[in-house]
Amino acid sequence: MKKKFFEIGQISLASQTDVDVEVSEEVEAAIKELMSRSIILYNDDHNTFDHVVECLVNYCDHQPLQAEQCALIVHHNGKCSIKNGTFEDLKPICEALLENGLSAKID
Repeated sequence: MKKKFFEIGQISLASQTDVDVEVSEEVEAAIKELMSRSIILYNDDHNTFDHVVECLVNYCDHQPLQAEQCALIVHHNGKCSIKNGTFEDLKPICEALLENGLSAKID
């Protein structure tokens, strides 16, 4: 018995239980973007500028100049997106920032 295939865009349906999906690069990029999160760093009144820069360098792998720029943005705007990635990648980084007294969350 021969299976019938139905083409819907780039999805080929072989039967109700068998699905062969080809995902285009655009769809993959959109899925990654939807799964992507950011760590948002918030301004506070108790951490020094140097401490914030040091934490960004140590935990977010920022270069010193990048860390200083982020710290200035946080100081002037109240918050700044400091790191992008998946939730799983960002969680330990955010926890380290929180343990060091910074105000941050994954958004």
